[in-house]
Amino acid sequence: MRGSATQPPLHGINILDLSNYLAGPMTTMYLADYGAEVIKVEHPLGGDGMRMWGHNKNGVGLYFKVINRNKKSVSLDLHTNFGVQAVKALARRADVIVENFRPGILDKWGIGYEALSTLNPGIIMLSITGFGQTGPYRNRPGFGSLAEGYVGFAHINGHADGPPLSPSWGLGDSATGIGAAFLLMTALFERERRGGEGQFIDMSIYEQLFTMLGPQVIDYDQLGIVQDRDGSRLAFAVPRNNFETRDGKWVLLAGSSQSIFENICRGLDREDLITDIRFSNNRVRMENPTPLEIEIQKTVRTFTLDEVMSRLVTAGGAATPINDVSMVIEDPQIVARQNVIQVQDEELGGGVRMQNVTGRLSRTPGRIRHAGPRLGENNREILIERLGFSEEEVRNEGLDIG
Repeated sequence: MRGSATQPPLHGINILDLSNYLAGPMTTMYLADYGAEVIKVEHPLGGDGMRMWGHNKNGVGLYFKVINRNKKSVSLDLHTNFGVQAVKALARRADVIVENFRPGILDKWGIGYEALSTLNPGIIMLSITGFGQTGPYRNRPGFGSLAEGYVGFAHINGHADGPPLSPSWGLGDSATGIGAAFLLMTALFERERRGGEGQFIDMSIYEQLFTMLGPQVIDYDQLGIVQDRDGSRLAFAVPRNNFETRDGKWVLLAGSSQSIFENICRGLDREDLITDIRFSNNRVRMENPTPLEIEIQKTVRTFTLDEVMSRLVTAGGAATPINDVSMVIEDPQIVARQNVIQVQDEELGGGVRMQNVTGRLSRTPGRIRHAGPRLGENNREILIERLGFSEEEVRNEGLDIG
């Protein structure tokens, strides 16, 4: 890729990652992808709990390898004086600290924002908690799964005649990671523009997902509308749904603009739907989604998936197969844009494929240098060579230094 020989855009930004599981580590993953040095602190006994999440190969957690790519791992027990002193030493050199302990825990250990900002006034600390640092729920434990129910996502997810459905992946945490990475970049920009002073960022897990849910609040405020479950329909554009093809596969059609709706109709040889007064524009289609979907489904079922896609691509209709992951990673568009990349990993004994860096900078692109590290892999480099602790001090803590 052009520009790959230049320094990445976040080269020189040093991040101390005290977080675990998903939201915090995903935040720092985005910054590590673009060149920030991320030192991940993990408890010596077992490390980040995410090492035990999901599927594993030979005892090695696979999702950990993705979310903690491009990072360095140091094993420290923050309950000990050595662990606290090591964190303070790292904080003196850091631009950013990310943590997701319950409110007040780091303060109790002497490594909260007030203490660390005294050592390094330029430090930016991001604190991710379930419900934030303020409010009546501040001390409640919180995970992304709770956020998905709390802000109303689960309520609108599912079919009208079925129960609310929570997602089968970390939606709340992943949304938080995106929003938190943006906040960190905003704070870093502000620090550079206005004198070098850091600040504290209070981020709850539910807030980013709440904003992403669309116009629910304003619709309720102005019209008294409470959005309910409606399957795969979209509340503000029709048609948008999944339709079964003759060969038992599924295609998603999205007529989110008038021209695209008309192209879908032409591609399916159903120009009659364009002139039907029930479907003449999006406003009236929103009043008549079921009869339109019945007609589209009746027609789609006469074609195979390949035939539907060929027709709609030619006509300029918006459609996509409902792919599973085995189909996604072999798709020619995914392959052409290198959205999946293979990196070598010693623990997994060879190459491992994962999603590539999101988006592309033309001159200073991000890249994946390595998968998530072995627990304590960088103890010697960081604790001894960089911070100056002796081998004896480190070994007395029971830490591996190779």
